[in-house]
Amino acid sequence: LYTAENMAEALPEDVALPSEEDEVLMDTQAAPKKRKHRTAGEGEAVEPAQAKRRSTDAATQVLTAQNEARKIPVPPHRYAPLKDNWMKIFTPVVDHLHLQIRFNVKSRNVELKSSAKTKDIGAIQKGADFIRAFMLGFEVEDALALVRLDDLFLDSFDVNDVKPLKGDHLSRAIGRIAGKGGKTKFTIEN
Repeated sequence: LYTAENMAEALPEDVALPSEEDEVLMDTQAAPKKRKHRTAGEGEAVEPAQAKRRSTDAATQVLTAQNEARKIPVPPHRYAPLKDNWMKIFTPVVDHLHLQIRFNVKSRNVELKSSAKTKDIGAIQKGADFIRAFMLGFEVEDALALVRLDDLFLDSFDVNDVKPLKGDHLSRAIGRIAGKGGKTKFTIEN
């Protein structure tokens, strides 16, 4: 049986054990080992001030990319579809966007967090839009277009924000937006 002391002795020195405060998010691969920053190449002279500025800029970029996180609320009627389509949602977020993802059962949010492998600055926004589109009722395949295409965005509105309606009047207004057989809704979605 492994205890904290046994594990610390068995693991290499460069592997850190998680503390009780650390959150564990899903990722398909382990984090890469840290590399030392190179300040000058062969035959390249760098003044101390330049070397310090270069390393500070690189560290700032890494910190800003690693610390971003988003929480997308899950409405109660989307729990079952989220559970059924989790692998379809999980795979593109982790493999293509290189983000960490989890469903927080307590707060009922899907949480996205950038990792050390996240290269694209807009990846966290693309991932959040993808999850939000699924929560609004889009199919996973349709929402995946938000991840693949750069110039695509998601916008929605509440009918009551435009005109306060109740009962049958609200249903009729939504039906007119959707159109006969959903033709207008399909046109708006595509």
